Formats: sequence, structure tokens, C-alpha cells
Amino acid sequence: MNESKKCKESFVVKTSIVLPPDTNAYGTLFGGKLMAYIDDVAGISAMRHARKNVVTASTDSVDFLHPIYQGNSVCLEAFVTYTGRSSMEIFVKVIAEDLLSGERNICAMSFLTMVAIDEKGKPTPVPSVIPETEEEKSLYDSAKERADIRKNRRKDSEYRAKKYGIDQSV
Repeated sequence: MNESKKCKESFVVKTSIVLPPDTNAYGTLFGGKLMAYIDDVAGISAMRHARKNVVTASTDSVDFLHPIYQGNSVCLEAFVTYTGRSSMEIFVKVIAEDLLSGERNICAMSFLTMVAIDEKGKPTPVPSVIPETEEEKSLYDSAKERADIRKNRRKDSEYRAKKYGIDQSV
């Protein structure tokens, strides 16, 4: 696939308010709920870029940098930062806002890898990406390093899965 797309063409924003059912005993957003939001916006961004169905191949660590409290809005911004043949790296930034005071904090950041698939569920080519802003260029330039880390982490996971197997332990 020879076409290219600008990062901004895959840009997605999702904003929600944090309600009581979304929170833990401390009145902050459940980590798992935030992780679902992250996967959701990354998937939309990847589909917007590829114009194909996608599956999540990996999620890098999600560091919770600041709590997101009940009553806050939570805003997720995502865009494709880099592409391989059929894979895409998506950057997701999470910002919480106290709607009464206006205070805003970056609460989490994550990189996900999505793979475009065809009608038979097989990986299929995606357009390359064109970074324009300083942020986009910086993320694009550092993507290879993150990809190498992911590849090594996956090898370690495959090794451990084979070593420990599926037998239940007590």
C-alpha cells in the first residue's frame, strides 16, 4: 500500500464524566475502566487510519500519573504515530479536568499496537503515516525503539507461556 496519511487524520477525542458506578472505594476511576477507554479510542484511531477492521496486538504499560476523581471529566486523545506493514502504533493521552475549578492534569499515557485485518482475519497492509507537528515527529522518531522493546517483551511472554504451560498449580 503506497498511500500515506497525516497523523491528524487518525485523531480521536473521547470525553466522559466520571460517575459513581465508574469509581472504586477511593472515589477514583477504576483502572480497568480507563484501560477499556484507552483500547476503545486506540481502536477507533487505527480504524480511521487504515479504514479496515483492527485487533489489539499489545498495550504498553499504562502508568497512572494522577487520580481521576468522581465528577471529573476524562478526555482521551489518540492518533496513529507509526506504521509497519499491517501494524500501527497508537499514542493515547488521558487528561482529567475538575469541571468546577477547571484544573486539568495528564493522568495517563499509553502506546498500543493495532493490526489491520482483512475479511478472513489475516493481517493486511496499512498506509504509512506522515508526522507534521513536533509532538508527532518526536513520537514517530522514537517508535522504532518502542517497537524493539515490544518485540523483546513478546518473546519473553512466549517463553514464559511455554515454560509454565497451562497446568493449574496449587
